[in-house]
Amino acid sequence: MTRATRLRSTTLAALMSLTATAGMAETFRYATTTDPQSMDPHAVSSAPVLSFLNNIYEGLVRRGRDMSIEPSLATSWEPLKGENGWRFNLREGVTYHDGAEFTAQDVLFSYERASSEESDVRSWFAPVSEVRVVDDYTVDFVTTSPNPLFPDSIANFMILDSGWAEGNDAARPARDAENFASRNTNGTGPFTLASRDPGVETRLTPFDEWWDDDMGNVTEAILTPIGNAATGLAALISGDIDFIEPVPVQDIAQVSGRDGLTVVQGEETRIIMFGFGHEHDALLYSDETTDVNPFQDARVRLAVAHAIDVATIDRVVMRGLIEPASQLVPAGISGYSEANADRPAYDPDRARALLAEAGYPDGFSFGLKCTNDRYINDEALCRAAASMLAAVGMDAQLTTIPVRNYWEQLRADDYDMYLLGWSPGTFDMEHPVRFLLHTQDDEAKLGSWNFGNYSNARVDELLPQIQQELDPATRQGMMDEVVEITQDEVAYVPLYTQPLIWAMKDTIDVTQRADNFFMLRWVTVN
Repeated sequence: MTRATRLRSTTLAALMSLTATAGMAETFRYATTTDPQSMDPHAVSSAPVLSFLNNIYEGLVRRGRDMSIEPSLATSWEPLKGENGWRFNLREGVTYHDGAEFTAQDVLFSYERASSEESDVRSWFAPVSEVRVVDDYTVDFVTTSPNPLFPDSIANFMILDSGWAEGNDAARPARDAENFASRNTNGTGPFTLASRDPGVETRLTPFDEWWDDDMGNVTEAILTPIGNAATGLAALISGDIDFIEPVPVQDIAQVSGRDGLTVVQGEETRIIMFGFGHEHDALLYSDETTDVNPFQDARVRLAVAHAIDVATIDRVVMRGLIEPASQLVPAGISGYSEANADRPAYDPDRARALLAEAGYPDGFSFGLKCTNDRYINDEALCRAAASMLAAVGMDAQLTTIPVRNYWEQLRADDYDMYLLGWSPGTFDMEHPVRFLLHTQDDEAKLGSWNFGNYSNARVDELLPQIQQELDPATRQGMMDEVVEITQDEVAYVPLYTQPLIWAMKDTIDVTQRADNFFMLRWVTVN
């Protein structure tokens, strides 16, 4: 089996049993380290939010167990004739949880909402120039150029009922505040929101009028966020919860060795990396008074890459479960550059030499921001990295914070260097180029997660060509060029591909996808 196949494989977990006893009341209690920040599918573009809300809301298309694109609220789609774009033929007879009918007007409304300045997912629609309602069940998305990836790119574009949103003063998302849609929902998906106590407990119940029948036997799902790993494991072992993710790597043996419990392991498509404040004129968190930012020098950024020993992080922090990364997508993803597969070797002497060349022979101090509840062993990773950086003269003043406060600080440019994990929503290298590498451009809806505003004119020039190129070899050549440029300039320091580690009672059947989205409709309680 190739590594690409493993990324999409659903054999990492037992598939749900479709022969489970119908009608049996089955409560499923599960825990994650991160509570979804919002119930608004256009307010926060983060995996915990999008994963959870995919149980409530639906899009035109969705991803199946093998990560392939399949019909959802659209039954079919085809390229437009005579112009660039796609026509989506909508599913008839679909209702929202409140009984309202789903029509093309809801798609247009949701597009306008999701592509607005207030939206955190607006970059999905950078190629779109116009959306037209043809009739109640036909919608055209017109793009600025041929865009073969567009259907894949909107797998997490969720549709809201226009009447419900407008009637509750939620016509636009509230990214940095709250509105009615922040705590309330009205989707067409398999589950409805029964109750919501942010940070404490969220309850879902099945939607009896859901149009599909690909459903397990869960009659109530209770999500409890548990930030402390030891507390979460204790709850699983005691039977208070049925499922938990992620499991710290150091606890895998403890869980898998217990009767009645099982561990499901895989490999996520998420790359863990460090980013920099490229456009910051000075450091914010240095012990010394300074009006310069050493990270604006590519030699300093390369020194960071040479100073971090990923092999030791793998052995000590991640227990041999990670795959070192050289670029912003893992091997096996479309567009991965085999020509640039090598990453900077661990070489502290080279790191010191680069710092001296850049004018910092005695090093410098700076601030490193990291999450402590978003990625597997994220705080331990950052402490190890800070120690390695200190060994070559870069004294990291480490601050770790919960993810609920993290993105707000990054968007406010409140960091010198930061931790980031990224999974390509389209399973293509174009995705991180659009979100992480293109120069920030609010009008064009590009670079929305390029916090440090890394900028290269040639990368910006190549992105639209990559989006429309149909010849695989020509397109790969462009991808290779982008990766080579961004590696030479050390736009980010990719570290490794994050592992997937779930633990549960052995009476639970689930499907583990490579994007780490957890679909409750694929859960069976035996």
